[in-house]
Amino acid sequence: MSLPVTNKSLGQHWLTDKTILSQIVAEAMVAKDDNVVEIGPGPGTLTRELIAAGAHITAVEFDEQLAIDMKHNFPAVKTVQQDILQFNFSEVSTPYKVVANIPYYLTSKLIRTISESSNPPEIAVLLVQKEVAQRVCAAPGKMSMLSVSAQYYWNCELGIEVPAKFFTPPPKVDSQTVILKRRTDPLFGDIDEKKFFRIVKAGFSNRRKTLLNSLSAGLQLDKDEVKILLNKAGINPSARPQELSLQQWFGLQEVIAN
Repeated sequence: MSLPVTNKSLGQHWLTDKTILSQIVAEAMVAKDDNVVEIGPGPGTLTRELIAAGAHITAVEFDEQLAIDMKHNFPAVKTVQQDILQFNFSEVSTPYKVVANIPYYLTSKLIRTISESSNPPEIAVLLVQKEVAQRVCAAPGKMSMLSVSAQYYWNCELGIEVPAKFFTPPPKVDSQTVILKRRTDPLFGDIDEKKFFRIVKAGFSNRRKTLLNSLSAGLQLDKDEVKILLNKAGINPSARPQELSLQQWFGLQEVIAN
């Protein structure tokens, strides 16, 4: 198939390798009659594999001309011409899955959007920059605000790696899928979610500083008070935010809440 010209400002890179596309669909465990939201379908190469799997597809495409082409080429697909960050996920029939080859710049905001949605997908498979996929799934020692936020809501796994050469045009870096499976039960029981993320955000406000310094500045608390709180939570005040596990952030939130 002939591919449309990409729009560099929208971060468009077309993926046409059928084997890779089929693997992405398999990672999302798409089966007959599943509801799937595809983000940024572009020329519809991934859409074809989703159709072959028997999915009911809602395709959300920001590019106006590509949305027109989608409606013409795939009349059975519900195509919505819209920014995915403005899309109303509450209108999607549940359960549903998200499958997408998304522009790199969209990753963090999209994960936050689906995480905080009142109607989140049961699984999301996103093809993103390899480095970012690994950040999402990072273990303590390499954690970030992104990994804490994602892992709070999802069981996160790394999927297939896709070298840059498989895209048209090739991006400057390789890609990888990140597989997000929604937690069926909350990670923590009784938690003030807003306070939890306020503390995490304060902790990561300066990754180069110790937790003692970053929490003191971010929460506007005296350093001596923060040191006492960290010790109560069993956390070394000299630790860096990337070293903490989600359980340690929760423990810190509990101590500060009391």
